[in-house]
Amino acid sequence: MHRAPHHWSTSRRGAAAALAAAALTACLLGGTAATADPRPGAPRTTLSSLPSPPGGSDVRVLVFHASAGAEPPTVDAGIAAIEAIGQSGPEAQRFRTEATDDASVFTDARRLGRFNAIAFLTGGGDVLDPEQEAGLEAYMEAGGGFLGIHGAARAEPYSDWFTGLVGARPAAGSPTAVQRATVEVGDRQHPATRQLPLHWKRPDTWLNWAVNPSGTVHTVARVRESTYRPGTSANGWDHPVSWCRDYDGGRSFYTGMGGTAASFAETDFREHLRGALLWTTRLSRADCKATIDAHYTAERLTRPNQPGQNDQIGEPHGLVAAPDGRILYIGRGGADSSRPVVTDWNDPDVGKGRGEIHVYDPRTKKVHLAGAVTVFGNKGGGDELTKNEEGLLGIEVDPDFLSNGWVYLHYTPHSRINRDTRMAERYVSRFTLDPATGKLDPASEKVLLKWPVQIHSCCHAGGGMAWDSRGNLYIATGDNNSSGFTSGYSGNNPEPDFKGVSFADARRTSGNTNNLNGKILRIHPEDDGTYTLPEGNLFTGRETDEGGGKTRGEIYVMGVRNPARIFVDRTTDILYAGWVGPDAGAPSTTWGPAKYDTFTAITEAGNHGWPYCMGNNQPYRDRNLPDPAEPLGWYDCAAPKNESPNNDGLVNLPPVTPNSIWYSPQGGGVDYPRDARGVPSYRTEEQKLLLPWLKGGGQATMNGPVYRYDTASAGAVTWPAYWDGKWFVGDFYDGDQPRHAVLMDPGTIGRGGLPVHAESLKKIIPVGANGIRNLMDWKFAPDGSLYVLDYGRGFFTSDSRSALWRVTYTGGGPTPAADALARKAAAQ
Repeated sequence: MHRAPHHWSTSRRGAAAALAAAALTACLLGGTAATADPRPGAPRTTLSSLPSPPGGSDVRVLVFHASAGAEPPTVDAGIAAIEAIGQSGPEAQRFRTEATDDASVFTDARRLGRFNAIAFLTGGGDVLDPEQEAGLEAYMEAGGGFLGIHGAARAEPYSDWFTGLVGARPAAGSPTAVQRATVEVGDRQHPATRQLPLHWKRPDTWLNWAVNPSGTVHTVARVRESTYRPGTSANGWDHPVSWCRDYDGGRSFYTGMGGTAASFAETDFREHLRGALLWTTRLSRADCKATIDAHYTAERLTRPNQPGQNDQIGEPHGLVAAPDGRILYIGRGGADSSRPVVTDWNDPDVGKGRGEIHVYDPRTKKVHLAGAVTVFGNKGGGDELTKNEEGLLGIEVDPDFLSNGWVYLHYTPHSRINRDTRMAERYVSRFTLDPATGKLDPASEKVLLKWPVQIHSCCHAGGGMAWDSRGNLYIATGDNNSSGFTSGYSGNNPEPDFKGVSFADARRTSGNTNNLNGKILRIHPEDDGTYTLPEGNLFTGRETDEGGGKTRGEIYVMGVRNPARIFVDRTTDILYAGWVGPDAGAPSTTWGPAKYDTFTAITEAGNHGWPYCMGNNQPYRDRNLPDPAEPLGWYDCAAPKNESPNNDGLVNLPPVTPNSIWYSPQGGGVDYPRDARGVPSYRTEEQKLLLPWLKGGGQATMNGPVYRYDTASAGAVTWPAYWDGKWFVGDFYDGDQPRHAVLMDPGTIGRGGLPVHAESLKKIIPVGANGIRNLMDWKFAPDGSLYVLDYGRGFFTSDSRSALWRVTYTGGGPTPAADALARKAAAQ
């Protein structure tokens, strides 16, 4: 029988007031159970006949299983499973179980106060009258725990409060068949999920949600829709299946699993329920706030520049957090848009710009300009031969920055350009930041490393830098190659050149073992301003082959296109990088894949493919003189050869290591059937999306950090431990492009293994016109807050939207409070 929707009525308020009286609150929050037996004669009420756990358990769980229609076949199996869970495991985690289908329990304050948590093992329908629902509400307000299992999401269909309690309602058209699917377990901290496999494959009936609860609840696991048939009401890649939240004074956990009786016999599913019950009964603490959007605050820290000045920010291009919490961020070199740009090569000031270093101090909340270097890089707009991406490209601080003040800059000094040959030099230099004045001392410069770059044609300068735990400095360099002349496919046209230097053939740079462009370099800076080469780089610098080629020992990774941002997780020393792909909007059966922007996790030195292969080793077609428009054979990713006339390195290259993440306008992780040679079909109608949470269009990767939670420095603004070990990947643009946290599989990382879980950050790190629309860099500070650079709304300049932002967490710590844990003394 269906009733009209019920909310707060006078009688309901009265019932709630009664149930919130001292008896209920004292029993519930005190963690002690009354000794009275259940009321005699209550329908289908059973008290577990199992003896009390050793030591005597004072924690109890009520399993409520009333249904408006026929009782689900899962009830008996569910009751037995919860009883068994309560009687097993460590003594301090045991509890007693009582099962009932008598809804009057919710209006009996003394009886209800016996229970630390209530598990709803119900089918659908309106199973509580208004007074009974008010009793459940009062129970939660007094600090109770709730566990909803599968069909519980269909209970109390007219109650908005109950909708909030379970978190979501099933959508019409949810599939009813039992299907085997893969569950992605994203929360590696919560007791309900930390012991579960990353890929949890199991059969169940999988519910779709009328309204996706992501962002309003804390999702601990998702079901991967590509592994089963989700039906017409599918939720897509973000399909939560288990979640929790602090709700109305208590704790609520819901799982959409458990739709079959057989589920309750599964060891992993029982462990899932055990962890949920540990939290809901207050036997353990857990964070169920970490992915709720409302618990994060994004604040713009910098003001628009004063007219004609870059007093707050230059053309944003990178940031680093110093150990004392100060944020150093750089401007590439684009001047205020009101200033003219010199593009005449006959003018000595052609391309002259000012690369600026600003410092934000969170203690004073003020910005100051610490210094500037004169760069070649203020050259924007126009066609391929007049725009420029050189300038001040990267910044890092020394591991001992607080004692030595050393700052490393990656830049293109204007003083080193040759206007005749249109060549320049790229520097990695060390400067000293004076602690007394807060200014960069220009006279302190020590040039560690320099190499030639062509500046006749744009683009791809790279720029990021990062340290590992052993004091090695990683330096990301772009392929110094034109985006044109190959129709947006492999940048391998050997023909265009300026005074003998090719500018459209990335085999001269990225694919060349004797060239530092299109690489991630690894050096060990020494105190005297020199560097040494660490063991384990890709080359020693002494290799030759039959063609007499050679190598550079600084190269750690070759085959990258434009790696603007890199990050090293000093906990593992794994290198994370992202680079922008070429411009082809669609795959070609003649030339190869569409543009793939790429992220990858790198565990050892290697070749990552450009311009021969991209994605998961999808090859391009070779081309060469005399007619670069004539396609030759497909590159062999397992044994690539550099047969370009512009190559002065090895011909035989290291095999290509497949990458972790790639995306194009067609979607994320695009893959195709392959022929006997391993060449994909490159037919859009045959594509498969391995990473459906990704999509491109206009796209430009901005690799982010791996978050590490530090208990010692955790404070009011620190992002929670939930994010520990997750890798942040983003894009310059904010449409369908990624802004996600991903979890990698330790068993496949570095070998082309795909992420096992991803979740969107777009409501935490806000997008849109008034948000962080053009993400340029992002790093965590020592206090666990996230700093983000928004490039602004123009190119090669700073504008009123160019800004430094800070994203902080405001949700508080895990719940329940430590002093509210049940049987706290016994647990210790």
